[in-house]
Amino acid sequence: MTGVHPSAFVDPGAHLDEGVEIGPCAVIGPKVRIGARTRIGAHVVVHCNTTIGADNRIFPFASIGADPQDKKYAGEETWLEIGDGNTIRECVTLNRGTVQDRTVTRIGDDNWIMAYVHVAHDCVVGSHTIFANSTNLGGHVEVGDWAFLGGASQVHQFCKIGAHAMTATGTVVLHDIPPYVTVSGNTAAAHGINTEGLRRRGFSAERIETIRRAYRTLYRSGLTLQQAIAALCERQGELERDAAGEAPAAALDLALLAGFLERVSRGIVR
Repeated sequence: MTGVHPSAFVDPGAHLDEGVEIGPCAVIGPKVRIGARTRIGAHVVVHCNTTIGADNRIFPFASIGADPQDKKYAGEETWLEIGDGNTIRECVTLNRGTVQDRTVTRIGDDNWIMAYVHVAHDCVVGSHTIFANSTNLGGHVEVGDWAFLGGASQVHQFCKIGAHAMTATGTVVLHDIPPYVTVSGNTAAAHGINTEGLRRRGFSAERIETIRRAYRTLYRSGLTLQQAIAALCERQGELERDAAGEAPAAALDLALLAGFLERVSRGIVR
């Protein structure tokens, strides 16, 4: 069963899976697919060319899948893809991609996106993230799994934010944030690792200490970025050969960090 309020409009070209609920005055446009048990609140607009997975909840006045805010956009067919289990609060705006990049904006699973957040064209957001109120992502931004962006964080276009990273309230991000790192300020500066977040996600004391030492290598050793990557990869190899206790998991943690650093395009937050 689907539940569509009598005042809602659903385009004939939209597809609603079983158990979808559409609230009062909501608008569902063409080429939209909404997965099972997703609830669309009052006055939400899902514009077009949007796929929404199962078990999402989208609150009133959100704008989902509108045209990208890019002056180069000329009406090309582009897309927005949203995974499963996301909470998208009031007045959030999620835009479709552009043909100049990947043509699609992607949101993963189990994200908590609070009121007035904006995710621009061609962004890629992982899973299990939290975006606090009034956070804005410029175009082409990448955000890794489990990242936490504090309220009113502002992220410049093309920046990358690594998994498990954290920004404080009002942070202005102009450079890439490596995995596990906590930043704050205008402009953002690094202030250690996201220790409490890692503990909450089940990281052992041994793994956290490995990440803390990696942070010191990256930020406190005086090495260049390439020298720091080499040192991290060397330590990763040692842990892989150890294969005892938490060493294999710690090796994967360092692999995640080193892999991110090899893809840095705007320099890292310092």
